[in-house]
Amino acid sequence: MTAADVVTALAAVADPTDAVNLQRFFKTGPGEYAEGDVFVGVRVPATRRIAKLYSDLSLDQIDVLLDSEVHEHRLAALIILNAQFAAASKPRTFDSAAQAAIVDRYLAAVRRGRVNNWDLVDASAENILGPWLFERPRDLLFELAESDDLWERRVAVLSTFAFIKRGDESTTLQLCERLLADRADLIQKATGWMLREVGKRIGRDVLVDFLERNAAGMGRTALSYATEHLDPDTRRRLRSL
Repeated sequence: MTAADVVTALAAVADPTDAVNLQRFFKTGPGEYAEGDVFVGVRVPATRRIAKLYSDLSLDQIDVLLDSEVHEHRLAALIILNAQFAAASKPRTFDSAAQAAIVDRYLAAVRRGRVNNWDLVDASAENILGPWLFERPRDLLFELAESDDLWERRVAVLSTFAFIKRGDESTTLQLCERLLADRADLIQKATGWMLREVGKRIGRDVLVDFLERNAAGMGRTALSYATEHLDPDTRRRLRSL
């Protein structure tokens, strides 16, 4: 079982027309956030089916996929890492050493710019880094949030989705406050999304309290996302701050 096997399986279901559409959708043109990213035209459900077949791929072979110029190869690698981390987290097969090795590979890929589009971040951060850090110090997320790299900052924010789902909004709110002045569109959307999830899963009052203190300094996109599910009067009031 090798990276080349995964590449061959993905190529067998690739569609050139989808490749063109995906490159447009994911903003791969000159000056866009994913400039130069390459797609072969495999849709996500097919990528997930193939990744499931290769869930036992070694970490070294996963690295080969992560270093590919092809987007779907990197997505397949991350889906496999998710599955391996989940397997190492189950009570019957719990393996802290395996978890640590997966996290190390994931962070290395993030830092060398291989988790470099919003779907790649969103498909992995909450499934790997979030669960790993839930009962550990979270300084790493604040370091990533200070990075000049857009994707590292988004990894920091999206990792906290795992905390929110377990009833802990503290790190999400701290990171969103630190990133108030960040006007990168994909960070605005990430912080607004996570704040909205705080309101939905933790409590409306927690979200409204945060926004009453911080709405004036937030970008419009983040504020729009965060208030999306609030009642019209509250939404209108907060957006006017």
